[in-house]
Amino acid sequence: MLTGTLTGTTPAELRLSWRIDPTARRALEREIFGKRILVTDHDDWTVPDIVAAYRSPSEIEFGFRQLKDPHVVSFSPMFHWTDQKIRVHVFCCVLALAVAHLMRRQAEHIGLHLSVRELLNVLGDIEETVLLYHDGAKGRPRARRLLTDINPTQQRLYDLFNLDQHAPKR
Repeated sequence: MLTGTLTGTTPAELRLSWRIDPTARRALEREIFGKRILVTDHDDWTVPDIVAAYRSPSEIEFGFRQLKDPHVVSFSPMFHWTDQKIRVHVFCCVLALAVAHLMRRQAEHIGLHLSVRELLNVLGDIEETVLLYHDGAKGRPRARRLLTDINPTQQRLYDLFNLDQHAPKR
């Protein structure tokens, strides 16, 4: 299908020329390229569901690439030296990434199309201040929680994940 010719004797003179045999390419396209047969025992799945399940390993691989991204959920820096502590660290990172993906999926269901990184950044920009008031008497001081101004996307995520369960109603 692909033929090439190298001419010249010194590195400065070397030239590569190539060409594709169109007949051989058409034969390959007919016989090999672009054909997949997917077999499943899930009778209730639609064709898009089957294709999505077939492609999901690439999403898993993408998730593990995210574990190397210091701005999402990262393995590093890791300041552990024993096997047990390293295993616990890796477990926590994988668990955090799984939770982040579940959160992204929940956001997708309400129409917020965000990547895991975008989701974590939007949530990370929600800030809360706790003001403690003590009147000098015995007992616990009064606490008042205040949120920074949040945009509509942050408000939808705030409501979706019930972040107000410890904060007073606004």
